[in-house]
Amino acid sequence: MMQCLQFLVEPTRNITEKFKEFRKKVKNEKREPLDESQQFIVSLAKDLGRVCQRSEVLAHISESEDVWPTLTCRAFILEWASLLESKKRPMLTDGWPERSDWKDLALSSEQDMESAKRVILTWTKDLRAQPEQSVWPGEQVVAVLDDFENHWKRGQMATLLSAMELVFWTLISKELDKENIPQKWLMWKQRSQKIGATPYIPHIVWDWICDAGVEVTLDLDTANPDLLISKDEKRMRCGFERKDVANYHQRFDGWWCAVGTEGFASGRQYWEVDVGEMDWRIGVAKESALRKGFKSLNTNTGYLTLRLERGMELKALTVPFTALPAALIPRKVGVYLDYNQGQLSFYDVENRSHIYTYNETFGEKLFPLFGTVEIVKDLVIRSPENRSHCLCPGLCLWG
Repeated sequence: MMQCLQFLVEPTRNITEKFKEFRKKVKNEKREPLDESQQFIVSLAKDLGRVCQRSEVLAHISESEDVWPTLTCRAFILEWASLLESKKRPMLTDGWPERSDWKDLALSSEQDMESAKRVILTWTKDLRAQPEQSVWPGEQVVAVLDDFENHWKRGQMATLLSAMELVFWTLISKELDKENIPQKWLMWKQRSQKIGATPYIPHIVWDWICDAGVEVTLDLDTANPDLLISKDEKRMRCGFERKDVANYHQRFDGWWCAVGTEGFASGRQYWEVDVGEMDWRIGVAKESALRKGFKSLNTNTGYLTLRLERGMELKALTVPFTALPAALIPRKVGVYLDYNQGQLSFYDVENRSHIYTYNETFGEKLFPLFGTVEIVKDLVIRSPENRSHCLCPGLCLWG
């Protein structure tokens, strides 16, 4: 197979190299002097790359091909100084400390910034004493670093900050199972940065999420009488006539919703939903949540959901609600429940990006929730698609 594609692979490699040279030339021509925070990141990337094997991706940072905005650099420095400080104290149960809001970090005082730099410099002093290329990050981390680099080269990631985070965490977490670092990285990102934690979830981590895929069907006994449900119980939309059905206590009779047949009280589950373009809600309902009338379906009433209103207002229905950027509005939503870790996360399936995560301790059964008021387009529950790993070396020929 690879021999048959060789006539395509080689020209692609040549084009890629020429493109890299052109981009580097353009950046050199337009490059402005780096400020102190940017220079600090460049120096740190050199130190990390010197010790960690297979971390060549960091050369794009250390050689100033990937220059981060100043506020991003400041936030990164303060965050990771805090992480290094936390290593001196008893660790949290999963080894990942909470972090402050990025904006708050970036706007910290110069005194805080200098203190953070000193913490990192003290750590890098010990790092420089280690032999070159002395730390093996693990196959999973190597694969994710390659994935990040390929997406960055294609312009699908603004910076290589996530790659730097992975290498940094690998070097300070020697006791951690290296093969689980990418998954731990995502869990931490979702816990500490609930909105848009990462613009791209790498293949290995996405496959791990999809491995938790479950078959979800709609429970007809819970569906609002106005809803039309398909025979396979995976599609629904609003009809024009209210059906005459038994008014069970678990049936929605106000909001146009239904829950899944099966509830979950442990483990990991993942399902996907094709949503409408104007108004929908997706998430989970606690077993004890009331379903009658038009009382708000939010965290106070036992619902953890995303809601799109009027085609342009995306919200997490916290109390008060959390407005989400319009750029995060998806057409296909991935819902990932990690019951034991207390996370319910939503993803844009088409570009594999994070939208929002609820973090709380679950204490009762959770049922998948679906809601729509659209009368033309169905809301469709889908099973996670089978994954196929690309055989192309380097940049994928098929995108």
